[in-house]
Amino acid sequence: MRLLVLVSLSVVLMVMDHKYKSLESVRDALSLLIYPIQLSVELPGSVTDWFNESLATRRHLQEEIDSLRTQQFVQQAQMQKFAALQAENIRLRELLDSSFEVGEKVLIAELMSVNLDPYKHQVVINKGELHDIYPGQPLVDAEGVMGQIVHAGPYSSTAMLITDTSHAIPIQVNRNGLRSIALGSGTINRLELPYIPNSADIQPGDLLITSGLGGRFPPGYPVATVTAVQHDPGNAFAAVVATPLAHLNRSREVLLIWPSQTTVIESTADIPVETPDDVTDPEEPAETDTATADNATNQMGQPDQAGQLDNSGTAVETE
Repeated sequence: MRLLVLVSLSVVLMVMDHKYKSLESVRDALSLLIYPIQLSVELPGSVTDWFNESLATRRHLQEEIDSLRTQQFVQQAQMQKFAALQAENIRLRELLDSSFEVGEKVLIAELMSVNLDPYKHQVVINKGELHDIYPGQPLVDAEGVMGQIVHAGPYSSTAMLITDTSHAIPIQVNRNGLRSIALGSGTINRLELPYIPNSADIQPGDLLITSGLGGRFPPGYPVATVTAVQHDPGNAFAAVVATPLAHLNRSREVLLIWPSQTTVIESTADIPVETPDDVTDPEEPAETDTATADNATNQMGQPDQAGQLDNSGTAVETE
């Protein structure tokens, strides 16, 4: 009975609210009273959702920050590599430009190691007989002559630098064509010219280039710059010191040269030679042409035990 009364009352109230809106004010008042209760009920869930969202956002931001830091580190490393590649590209262009002007066949090689023996100036490169490398082959960098191959293996080769005490290279003064031999001193930035007559026309600042005598080094390649000339009246020869132009202790890329047949001087028999016997008086003017590679080699005699001079005026390593 009670249930029937309640149901009937509910129906009457619903009809009155639908037709006459008589309970709308009552509903608004009740909603104001119920709202704090609803808010208090929903608050724990809202706080939980906000907390979870904050944690997720913080975690996402942290992951994004870590990812950006990793990308930045990788990009910085790549930029460093790019700078190194750019510098290497510049060096390679300089190497190629230094030889393409004369037109010889060339091959770029990289240094693999350096001989740590202080009495030997030798390096190992990553090209060998499989690349047609041969003993005696000239070696240059972008600035000048570095040396020559003394041993060629299948995949790598050993090169002797021009400053090695066992090395000699026929040179001439670019200014006047005066010819002589430049010997390695054992110091990386020093060459010696012990067979220049006192009366010869040579002075600091003169550029020394390969003469081509002996047929090993093609003519015209820069070798060194004269840095000191000392004249001793009691000696027939001046003490001449030169500094190599090649970056012997810095270059990582080198250029191997196959001299063309047109640039190699095959014989020096018809070239005037000035020997030490011809220099009788230091006050008398000297001829421009000094000893050729072969005669200067005879004047020099044998070098130390690290190597011996061949008939081209250059040094080869003995076993």
